[in-house]
Amino acid sequence: MFGITPSEDSTGDSVKRGPITKAGNSRARRTLIESAWTYRFPARLGADKRATIEAQPKRVADIAWKAQTRLCARYRALTAKGKKQAVAVTAIARELAAFIWAIAREVPPAKA
Repeated sequence: MFGITPSEDSTGDSVKRGPITKAGNSRARRTLIESAWTYRFPARLGADKRATIEAQPKRVADIAWKAQTRLCARYRALTAKGKKQAVAVTAIARELAAFIWAIAREVPPAKA
């Protein structure tokens, strides 16, 4: 859907994973990647964002905080293992897409 899944070349027992497929919406992919760069910093909730978070349903706020803490920790773990920053950020973007999907499932669709 976004083209941030790794390509794969498999024959028999041999599995070789390659770069991301880029077979999707390039604007959505770029937005996810750019957003994922913010997870380099520790998870925290600023005073200016508290009102925005409090206006959301509790379940959505819980998913958002879980995403914040998990993705920050995952970025640090990946870079500590020696992964390049761009590779780590792409992995974070893939997980971020899943958290966005989870939030979208919690929010009822708007009436037209």
